[in-house]
Amino acid sequence: MASLLLAESGSTKTDWCLLPETGSPQHFKTSGINPWLQSPAQIKNVLEQELDSRLQQQPSIHIAFYGAGASLPEQQEKLAALLGGHFGSTKVEVHCDMMGAARAMCGDSKGIVCILGTGSNSCYYDGETIGERHASLGYIAGDEGSGNYLGKKVLQYYAYKTFDEELRMAFEQLFGDNLAQMLHKLYREPFPNRYLAGFVQLLKEQRGHYMVENIVEDGLNEFFHTHIMKYRQSWKLPLYFTGSVAHEFRDVIETLCHQYEIELGSVEKSPMDRLLKYHSDRM
Repeated sequence: MASLLLAESGSTKTDWCLLPETGSPQHFKTSGINPWLQSPAQIKNVLEQELDSRLQQQPSIHIAFYGAGASLPEQQEKLAALLGGHFGSTKVEVHCDMMGAARAMCGDSKGIVCILGTGSNSCYYDGETIGERHASLGYIAGDEGSGNYLGKKVLQYYAYKTFDEELRMAFEQLFGDNLAQMLHKLYREPFPNRYLAGFVQLLKEQRGHYMVENIVEDGLNEFFHTHIMKYRQSWKLPLYFTGSVAHEFRDVIETLCHQYEIELGSVEKSPMDRLLKYHSDRM
C-alpha cells in the first residue's frame, strides 16, 4: 500500500493526515487553502512555510485534497499542479469540501450533508456523487449560519449598540473597543471571512444570554430555511453536519431538526477521521 496524504481544508485551517505504508497516521495543521481567496503564490507559501518538512518530496505518495473553493475544474487543476509540484507526486486528486464531508459522513449511503464552519454549504449525496447542491454565494452574499455570518451579527450588535451592558463589556474584553481598527481589518486586510468568524468566540462564551441565543438560533434557522428545506429528500434521509460551528451549537441544530421533523444523523467537528477510514478502506 502506498503512502496516503489526506487534506481537508476550510477557509481558516487545513487538517493534514499522512498515512504511511507502515506505522500510525501522522497529523498536521496549516492555515486554510482556498483558491477563490488566495493566489497560487499564497498557496505555495502555505505549503512551503507551514507544512512539516517530513512531508516534502515524497514522489510515491498519493494525495487526496478536499477543500473549500475547489468546486470548479480549473480550481482543482490549479491545486493539483501546486500540490504535485510541491511533493513531487503525480498521484494527486482534488475535490471540493462538500465531497469530502459527504464521503466522510455518509460513506456509501445517501444523506443530506451540511458544512457549518467559517463558511457554510450543503448538498444531497446519493452514496457516490453529489446529486444536488445549492449555490454557495460566499461570505459577502451568503454563508447563512456560518461562523462569518454569525460573527457579522455580533459585530453589528456591538457597533449599532444593540447589546446590553453585559454583552458590550464582554465584547470589549475580547476584542477591544476600537471600531475603526475593526473596520480596517475587515476591509483592508486579507481574509475578512476569517476575521468575522472570530467574533463567534463571544457567542461561545456567553451561551444562555437571550441575545446570544437569538443570534445563534436565527442564524441556524436561516440556514435551514434557505438550504435544507429546499431539498425534497430532507424528510426522507438523515441530515449530517460537520464543522466547528455545527459542533459548537449542536444543541440548537438538534432543536431545529426536532421542530421541522427531520432526522439528524451525526454532527462532527472535523470529517478527517471518517475521511481517513473512507480512503483506507479503498486502498
